[in-house]
Amino acid sequence: MTTPTNEQVAEAPAVSSATKADFFGHPRQLGTLFHIELWERFSFYGMQAILLIYLYYEVTKGGLGMNETKAAAIVGAYNGSIYLATILSGWLSDRLLGAEKTLFWSGVVVMLGHVALAVLPSLSGLVVGLLLIALGSGGVKSSAGAMVGSLYEDEEHRSLRDAGFSIFYTAVNIGGFVGPLIVGLLQVHYGFHYGFGAAAVGMAFGLWQYWRGRALLPDTPPANPLPKQKYGVALGVVVAGLVVIGACIATGLLRLDNFSQVLLATVILTSLLYFVRLFRDPEISSDERRHMVAYVPLFIVMCLFWAVWSQVFTVVTVYFDQTQAALRMVGSFEIPVAWLSSLQSLWVILFAGLMAALWTKMGYRQPRTPMKFTLAMLILGVSYLCFIPFLTTGKVMPLVIMALLLLTITISELLLSPISLSLATKIAPKSFKTQMVSFNFLTLSLGFTLGGVLVDECYVPEKAVEFYGLLGALGIGGGVVLLLMMRKLNRMLSDVD
Repeated sequence: MTTPTNEQVAEAPAVSSATKADFFGHPRQLGTLFHIELWERFSFYGMQAILLIYLYYEVTKGGLGMNETKAAAIVGAYNGSIYLATILSGWLSDRLLGAEKTLFWSGVVVMLGHVALAVLPSLSGLVVGLLLIALGSGGVKSSAGAMVGSLYEDEEHRSLRDAGFSIFYTAVNIGGFVGPLIVGLLQVHYGFHYGFGAAAVGMAFGLWQYWRGRALLPDTPPANPLPKQKYGVALGVVVAGLVVIGACIATGLLRLDNFSQVLLATVILTSLLYFVRLFRDPEISSDERRHMVAYVPLFIVMCLFWAVWSQVFTVVTVYFDQTQAALRMVGSFEIPVAWLSSLQSLWVILFAGLMAALWTKMGYRQPRTPMKFTLAMLILGVSYLCFIPFLTTGKVMPLVIMALLLLTITISELLLSPISLSLATKIAPKSFKTQMVSFNFLTLSLGFTLGGVLVDECYVPEKAVEFYGLLGALGIGGGVVLLLMMRKLNRMLSDVD
């Protein structure tokens, strides 16, 4: 492949003409990039599929014996911390390492986190493992997304961007499908730590595969390199941050039972500071500032979406584990709880490709981003309302109906998740390429953390109907708000969407 000039690299990784259409009509580099994400998702979703039940299962069953709502709050905060970590990794990519190096070394950190979960005992293994996985996964998410977006910078392939991200999303969910299947079986038959160990092995294999394919990717130096004379200041900020966190833990201000509330406040403050920084940056043009203004309501709706969507991994998982226990027995075989996550990923695999083909077929006639987000919110809200008749009557939901509801929730995800990542790369200011993707991931951080807080504060098993009604109202309400703002948002994004 041709070697890019320094000027070309500063804007985006170069893609040679020989590789423009070698991967399902998309750049060949798309295949190389999603392999590391695929195996990172294999390990992540495999581990996450058993994390909640690991926290609330009795010690005699290999769990930690926590309260269910507190366990759900921890899962939400953990997922939120992953996407908060994308801010740090985005800064590392844009200012120090570049996207490709950040991506690789983040994968190494993820692998070490799964190893810690597998070999360290009880609470110590949980804290160390989740911390490393959160930091590493944040780096993988932000760097991979930014590099995928860079493949569609030219006008010729601009209309293929949403389709490219949808294909990338399909490959990611192959890992999300296989991971829970394997990890779930190991958890049922051998124990939780064997499942965590399988996640570590999967990540190690992914790193090996990625190492073999790194030559396909251009060397991407930092988009906005940090001057060497400021290295000491950056290190000082990191050390000061660690000292503050350590002091909060030592004094009891930060505890396991209030971690989700503290993290929620932290993510909200971080988001506000990030918006202020972007709007005040003198290098951002008036057009880029207009795009950011339009991004504000979309950002809020995305946060709301993920707070509602994330209940698949909390209250819906508890429902599948406890209420559906009898139906999970097929003869003498017990369907692992973790397989619920695999089913959701399977729907993504089957339908993301169809939606990518639809966007490709429609080209510039496809619905604009605000309309896709509106449909996502409305479908998501209605999906959770469909649980209520079974909760009201006490009847067990047939597995077929649960599968169909997971399908509609997945459709809403496909209308928003890959599209939001695509939007972030479209409107990103030139000096914030990777950081803009990281900023977009703050919607997941805030949303997942808020979802955990909602369960902790509002969910009562005896009043589950009210909680599912709240989820439905949040989804439909967000969609209605976007409908009212549709015309204005379309005008503000007309030159990029």
